Amino acid sequence: MWGILYLLLTLAQPLWCQTTAAPVTAQDCSLDCIQKGDPACEYCRITRSHITKGLGFNSIEAFGSCIPWPCFELLGDEDPKICQHYVQAPNDVKVEFLNEPNPESDSIVVSWKPSYYGIAFLRGFQVFLQALGGTSVACQLFLFHRNISLPASHAQRVYKSDPFPGLSLGSQYAVTVMALPVPEKWEKFYHSEIFSTRSCAEKKGFEQCKNDWYPEHIEVQQEGTAITVTFNLAPPNLGIRSYFSLCYANGMKKYTNITPDLTTNKTHHSYQLNNLQEGANYTCEIAANEVDAVRKVFNVRVTHIQNEDASPRSAAPSLAVILPLCLVAVAILGACLAILSRRRPELQMKKFNMQPDIISQHEEGGDQEEVVSLHRNRLKPPRLLICYSSYDGPTHIKAVMQLGVFIQQHMATQVCLDLWDSLRVAEEGSMAWHCRQIRECDFVLVICSRGFNRRPEPEDDNEDLEVGLKSNTYSSGVVIQLIGEEVGRAKARGQDLSKYMAAIFEYSEETDIPTELRLISHYMLTNDLPLLFSHLHGVALHRPGAYLKIDHISDKGFAKVPAGAALQWAIYEAGMALGEKKQRSLEEGD
Repeated sequence: MWGILYLLLTLAQPLWCQTTAAPVTAQDCSLDCIQKGDPACEYCRITRSHITKGLGFNSIEAFGSCIPWPCFELLGDEDPKICQHYVQAPNDVKVEFLNEPNPESDSIVVSWKPSYYGIAFLRGFQVFLQALGGTSVACQLFLFHRNISLPASHAQRVYKSDPFPGLSLGSQYAVTVMALPVPEKWEKFYHSEIFSTRSCAEKKGFEQCKNDWYPEHIEVQQEGTAITVTFNLAPPNLGIRSYFSLCYANGMKKYTNITPDLTTNKTHHSYQLNNLQEGANYTCEIAANEVDAVRKVFNVRVTHIQNEDASPRSAAPSLAVILPLCLVAVAILGACLAILSRRRPELQMKKFNMQPDIISQHEEGGDQEEVVSLHRNRLKPPRLLICYSSYDGPTHIKAVMQLGVFIQQHMATQVCLDLWDSLRVAEEGSMAWHCRQIRECDFVLVICSRGFNRRPEPEDDNEDLEVGLKSNTYSSGVVIQLIGEEVGRAKARGQDLSKYMAAIFEYSEETDIPTELRLISHYMLTNDLPLLFSHLHGVALHRPGAYLKIDHISDKGFAKVPAGAALQWAIYEAGMALGEKKQRSLEEGD
């Protein structure tokens, strides 16, 4: 009998392996079928209409674009214990790209495996997709029927989400897969992965992408004090109608907006750079006037212009008389200086006990500086918490998020931002989340703006959205007070204050830094990006005979990468929006 059973198991093993290896996709079934435990609806996708029917109100108005997981409302009426079990986070989360018919976007599908721990009480999954540097969120909810109890062998099954279409090309996203149910005070119920969508050039080719196209042929000519630059225009199919040029020299910037007349020439265009400093070497960039467009770098040297003498003939006799006398005087003076120069160094070297052979070796060595690279033996990157005021509007929040993206991508730092950890913030509460991050992070950077000078108290309001915004604004003010207390306490104890930093963007002022944060280091961004990097990694930018060289963090180099260009544009938009807001408030005050 045992031999027959072993034979049956051996024959059934290939079929079992094939079954477990096949990905499990969700079914279209009703919520009633799930609640009744019908075996026909083993694994189902839940839509907003199901939530609306089960809860009795529109979930979009209450929860936004996400589909909530109201376990007690949907499945816990008859058996409340069904929503109280701990389930470990899924594992082996993968992102797979699909053949998106729309050439302007990407489409993905997410796959994962459930954990062994708590799998008998697993009731479903919820998948979140959030754009880094943005607020857009997409959600999908999948449930098993309520009577199911999965065995441990089902932990090898691969579950797949529905497609997430319409993702922006060349962008970063965070996908989070959460195991359901989720009891309170449980930290291991979800797994997150960060991925990047394909670039436009990878999907459509270089000639079909606005952001990836750049002028290949640039010719520079000088005519007096004016510089004429000629470059090739983008192909007509890209629809690029305007360009821009940005030149740097001696701490000065010159921005030129370029709008070619396509009726006269469709292949090339010439523009002038006026009022440039004579004798200066300019580093210039030219690109299409598109967000994150690739920039072409070229150099411009403005030569000195010598003024011709108006009357050379009248000056000739005087020069003939004066020139011989000058030569005689120079010869006598040179002989005297030669005698003194030979004697004086010997006396000085004798006085200070200096060795001339060492000096000659130093002079032969030249003034070459050593390039110091960043130490790569650090076990993990430093963690940086970024705090900000939500009172200054969405453009300021976008600038903060773009700063976080740039720091995480190009400054070897792990950034903690509440907008990127919405699940934990919702679970712990804004204040508890910030307190924990302040304790655990290596550094805290406060982005100061006008909003910190206005500390509104929370007011009663019937509309949920307005209450949420007011509570966020109030909590940001409380967080600043908390950080100020930590700084004051550390200062009173004589402790190191390097953990805390303050910064302002170019559109803010020094007075926007609260009084309690004046004791810590503060920076102006983006000019002080190298100083911020030096602070985060504890390295000196300059030392005798050496300097620190890190790509993409200099005042000129940060905008050459897409994240830096997006940060520059976000700061510009925020400055314009806040300027208009200030102007309106002044007009209303008048």
